[in-house]
Amino acid sequence: MALKQVSSNRCFEGFQKVFEHDSTELKCKMKFGIYLPPKAETGKCPVLYWLSGLTCTEQNFITKAGFHQAAAEHGLIVVAPDTSPRGCNIEGEDESWDFGTGAGFYVDATEEPWKTNYRMYSYIKDELPKLINANFPTDPERMSIFGHSMGGHGALILTLKNPGKYKSVSAFAPICNPIQCQWGKKALGGYLGSDTSKWEAYDATQLVKSYPESHLDILIDQGKDDQFLSAGQLLPDNFIAACTERKIPVIFRLQQAGYDHSYFFIATFINDHIKHHAKYLNA
Repeated sequence: MALKQVSSNRCFEGFQKVFEHDSTELKCKMKFGIYLPPKAETGKCPVLYWLSGLTCTEQNFITKAGFHQAAAEHGLIVVAPDTSPRGCNIEGEDESWDFGTGAGFYVDATEEPWKTNYRMYSYIKDELPKLINANFPTDPERMSIFGHSMGGHGALILTLKNPGKYKSVSAFAPICNPIQCQWGKKALGGYLGSDTSKWEAYDATQLVKSYPESHLDILIDQGKDDQFLSAGQLLPDNFIAACTERKIPVIFRLQQAGYDHSYFFIATFINDHIKHHAKYLNA
């Protein structure tokens, strides 16, 4: 599949690049950011996928998170895809910030008119890794995932639905129990229909209850002054309770007052997450 390079910037002796391609899964052009560390010039590197939150594109993480130095030091390729299909000309896709454009929610839609294009789950799970592995010096056996908010939800469900696929997972302020919050009800209802039993397949709190016994350490950072935490959109306590019942270890760090839902919060703790993944990726 042909890749078109959109930009390339030298960064900590590696390169931060953006590419565009025609997605077969989403039936539209998609962009992704990819950081190639110095080690990528001489050998294969593990890959860490970042999933961004509502309203974001591939640009938010690569311009705001400040991850490049740690990724360079640990020899990690970091891939940051967009959050939804773009330019599909679906009626209503640009009407609200929390549904449609910029809000793919990392599910495979089953409802009209979304089901043809809004297949972000399969795009992240299958199409994008195949594309990355075919075009860059990756080690396909060493792959991990993390994300923020809606992207934290995406990282958790992709890990829990595919045991063993990812070596590690972490999240910043993830939407942990979408079937119980307004963001989730709107997105899952719109993309999957009114049968709420189908929503459970994309809910981390539900999925962890049936996760098979295997080693999985989850790292979650949450800001104490996150406006969406207090609004009941994230519900980490429900996820932690489900993990505790299943004896799945979760490192949950409620960061002190003042830390919110922004990229200032992410940039503060991003190095901890890079180190967390490097440990499991043997980087």
